[in-house]
Amino acid sequence: MPVTRRKFVQQGAMTLAATMLGPLAISAASYRRIPGANDRVRLGVVGFSDRFRHAHFPSYLQHYKELNFDITAVSDLWKLRREEGVGFLSQQLGHGIRACRNNDELYAGKDIDAVFISTPDFQHALHTIEAVKANCDVYCEKPFAETMDDNRKALKAVKDSGKIVQIGSQRRSGKNYIAADAFIKSGKFGAINMVELNWNVNQPGRWRRPKLVAQCHEKDLDWKRFLMNRPYESFDPRKYLEYRLFWPYSSGQPGQWMSHQIDTVHWYTGFNHPRSVVANGGIYCWPDGRTNWDTTTAVFDYGPADKKAPGFQVVFSSRMGNGDEVTTEIYYSTGGELNLNTNKISPAGGLTAAFAQEMNMPANLLPEMDLVDRNAKIDVGANAGGDEYTSAHVRNWMECIRSRKQPNAPVEVGYYHSIANIMTNAAVHTGYKATFDEARQEVMVGGKPFVI
Repeated sequence: MPVTRRKFVQQGAMTLAATMLGPLAISAASYRRIPGANDRVRLGVVGFSDRFRHAHFPSYLQHYKELNFDITAVSDLWKLRREEGVGFLSQQLGHGIRACRNNDELYAGKDIDAVFISTPDFQHALHTIEAVKANCDVYCEKPFAETMDDNRKALKAVKDSGKIVQIGSQRRSGKNYIAADAFIKSGKFGAINMVELNWNVNQPGRWRRPKLVAQCHEKDLDWKRFLMNRPYESFDPRKYLEYRLFWPYSSGQPGQWMSHQIDTVHWYTGFNHPRSVVANGGIYCWPDGRTNWDTTTAVFDYGPADKKAPGFQVVFSSRMGNGDEVTTEIYYSTGGELNLNTNKISPAGGLTAAFAQEMNMPANLLPEMDLVDRNAKIDVGANAGGDEYTSAHVRNWMECIRSRKQPNAPVEVGYYHSIANIMTNAAVHTGYKATFDEARQEVMVGGKPFVI
């Protein structure tokens, strides 16, 4: 077949590009000729964070070829992280990656269909709004929002867009958590009267980045864009990189850890938020300039708003001075307990048959049984790798992008765990009992909405 002038020019351009750019350009050209490339879902990375690199990406690698996905661009405000992201992803995926200084550049390219968001806590809801307005589906890390204003705006933006949003509450994709939900909703567990949650760690290596902080300079990043809608203050590399220690960039323990665990309460019981929250704690172990507590206890009251039926209590506690990284999630009823540490249901602590008979009450002791045939340990470390829960959750999101069905943790999951998170933070910062005004969708303390 004769070579047309157009084809000759195209081949010449490809040869020149390959000569100038080397293996990456050849790989990119080859990529465009792969069957099914037109059906490929193209992903962008919003924030080349440790969470993305060590949890999202390993999970993504387990599924992307089968489901025909690819990562094509990375956006990060910091030059160092942006360059690391391009180098890492190019090497791992074998083709060029578009580097973006900010999300305006990312979405202007019109070459992505969905994004991973793993930026600082206070930015999650705001970055989700940007993404869905740019016609992108979203995998967004938790906590979803740290203020009710951000929370409401993000929920509306997602609902108006019709985009697929998966909140990073990976317990929703865990087989044992799904089995616990089914058992509780079957009625066999009985009425929940107490839930015990805790998450204890040792501070060294968690949330402190002294070596990285020393490399962080204002000239290499966009500090004003980082602040987004938070009050302006002068550049502080600790607040840029160790944001989990500082309000209003993060709530710390409630947003990072409690948001995971309190979500299961909402899931299993159907209550979208607490009736009230009180909290106590302080900076007892690490007086290193942080403003968020290193030790927290929050007590929640859940139940019908009209209080015509009994509710139950939830206690969340967390400490950063002594901890074994083993979380506690135990649900109690008068029949016994459902223990998500051991994935066992048991009659432990339940009302005995003899006492029930004496009190003229029905005995309802639970059986001794496993929730699942095989225990899958949830990795609570900061860099979990492609653990079973995160892998299943990322895959669920990818499949829902294809099917357009709602994922396991849709945007409402983030909206509701954020209410509990913001109520806790309101109690922490004011010392008042926090409540929720359903009509106004506002967290209330001292008769007023809680704001920054």
